[in-house]
Amino acid sequence: MAYRLGVDVGGTFTDLLLFDQGSGSFWRHKTPSTPHDSSEGILNGVEAICGKAGITPADIEYFLHGTTVATNAVLEGKGARVGLIVTEGYRQVMQIARSFVPGGLAGWIVWPKPEPLAALEDTFEIKGRMSAQGQELRPIDDDDIRAQLEKLKAQGVEALTVSLMNAYLNGAHEQRVGELAAEILPDVPVSLSHVVLPEMQEYERTLTTVANAAVRPVVGRYVRNLRSKLRDAGMAGKLSLLRSDGGLMTSEKSEEHPVSLLMSGPAGGVTGAIWVGKNAGMKNILTLDVGGTSTDVALIENLEARRVRTTEVGHLAVRASALDVKTVGAGGGSIAYVPELTGALRVGPQSAGAVPGPVAYGKGGTLPTVTDANVVLGYLPEALLGGTFKLDREGSIRAVQTIADALKIDLYAAARGIIDIVNENMFGALRMISVQQGYDPRDFALMGFGGAGPIHVNAVARLMGSWPAVSPVSPGVLCALGDATTRMRTETARSFSTLASKTSADALTAVLTEMEAQIRRELEEEGVAAHEISVGFEVDIRYSGQAFEVPMEVTLAELRDKGLPALTERFDEEHHRLFTFNMDSEHEIVNLRAVALGRSLDLPAAPLPEGNGHPIEAKIRDHELYMDGRMQAAVIYDRAKLKAKDVIRGPAIVIEMDSTTLIEADCIATVDAVGNILITLA
Repeated sequence: MAYRLGVDVGGTFTDLLLFDQGSGSFWRHKTPSTPHDSSEGILNGVEAICGKAGITPADIEYFLHGTTVATNAVLEGKGARVGLIVTEGYRQVMQIARSFVPGGLAGWIVWPKPEPLAALEDTFEIKGRMSAQGQELRPIDDDDIRAQLEKLKAQGVEALTVSLMNAYLNGAHEQRVGELAAEILPDVPVSLSHVVLPEMQEYERTLTTVANAAVRPVVGRYVRNLRSKLRDAGMAGKLSLLRSDGGLMTSEKSEEHPVSLLMSGPAGGVTGAIWVGKNAGMKNILTLDVGGTSTDVALIENLEARRVRTTEVGHLAVRASALDVKTVGAGGGSIAYVPELTGALRVGPQSAGAVPGPVAYGKGGTLPTVTDANVVLGYLPEALLGGTFKLDREGSIRAVQTIADALKIDLYAAARGIIDIVNENMFGALRMISVQQGYDPRDFALMGFGGAGPIHVNAVARLMGSWPAVSPVSPGVLCALGDATTRMRTETARSFSTLASKTSADALTAVLTEMEAQIRRELEEEGVAAHEISVGFEVDIRYSGQAFEVPMEVTLAELRDKGLPALTERFDEEHHRLFTFNMDSEHEIVNLRAVALGRSLDLPAAPLPEGNGHPIEAKIRDHELYMDGRMQAAVIYDRAKLKAKDVIRGPAIVIEMDSTTLIEADCIATVDAVGNILITLA
């Protein structure tokens, strides 16, 4: 028997999903996260879920894990102290950065410039220089390099970055610095820029490599600790981590290249949504992943998630492929307040988090949150997590009453106001990834997941015009499902920087073929069988003189048969879709990329038994909730007892172990063959 275990560590809960690859049956479990050492929460969960399935950890063949360790290290400024070696004359590369100031017109007056991840006193220059063609202009000097490394050793740096001019064309000088660093600083991990990001633009290359170095010690400790604890618990299977771009990498690779993990957390939900879409026959999906603190949204077209070349975490923007996920500070724990200055209701981005949490959780929270508003309105019934978790309704009413008093309106209007505002915040994030990217949201279904997604998905779908609103099976642990069902992935890039008129399809094909061989080798070293590997290619194109490029997918066959003109024509179309205009300037080919993927798992979704369309067996009790300005009669159903083809008329609430789905008054919900709830306007 082959079992796969997906584990997603969130701020509040650690979610686990165990999949039996043979039968397609699965077990799920939620356990409180342990922020001081996440491996404790993970091991508690592994023990519990193995108990449920009646197996031992030794039966788990693949342990797949999405983590926010790297993200939090950057956000909280807990990265390592990084030493940086640069070419003579480039000591201030991190300080000069890019001349970009965020914020409005007066942003530059009040904007405190973020501290670079590598301090100026930890940056040292060395002699030697490569030309823009990758030939040696001036040689390096070993004694000079040793002297600089000794200074860094005296400073006590915990990680080292080497980023030399034009190293992306020829990494020989960086390689030598790395060899000497291994002698002088034997215990310090070294990141070389031509290995981490072999692309032009020295600031982006240096920043990405420094970010990689800064999170290496933190991620390394975490991964080694988790690996040894799992081995002690008897788990001999493979441990892989989810990359920001939705693929997997081995835990060993993640220790060397943790900059690829910065968006590992949200990527799980998106890959999970793709799996659900595949099984439910949906191709175009907008995702709405609502947790306790934040909401992540993404766009999936033809079962492919949109990817971007930049990962943004806080004020840091590094060059690493990631799924195009936008995050807003709107979640179940977001706090509602009325500022004295304006007297207008605001919600978030501050959150009550896991501790103390919403008032309803009875853990000492006192401030009114979105969850409390849902409890007051009757959208969240008093018992959660299968009845093991009782909500304090009285406490929620007291907290929301403070908002009603401040606004001089009644309790229910105040609670509904909180929900409307948080829904608008989610709507704003979804517009950013759809309308503002040239997509019509009415061509997409909206899938809500995470603990609080299904309770908001109906209302947000109405704002977007995206139907059906989908509540997938086990929405609370969908991220863990995504971790369990994704595939191995690795990529490599190379700068090409040539005008299209000065090169040929043959020249491109030659470089891409060479890159293909390299990344096939990499995946084989990570244990993927040669016949299971597929490779895709991307070419970054721009109009000559532009400062940014558009990535275009391409196949070697297309290049051979149709040549470059077909590619530049497709670029013109895409440029027009994104920016509504084209330019007369020449086309420039900037970077080439090859992406290798392992076999995708065709894990089936278990079908539900069919019903007669009346969900009477699933009915728990009658209920009252506040909607459309008045109290209305509603019904509460148990999701575990729903059958395929059941039809539920709103207003209604469907409860399950890890989430609650709200169906609004003028809507109707149908259960599909594999158990997803599809909500449409009646």
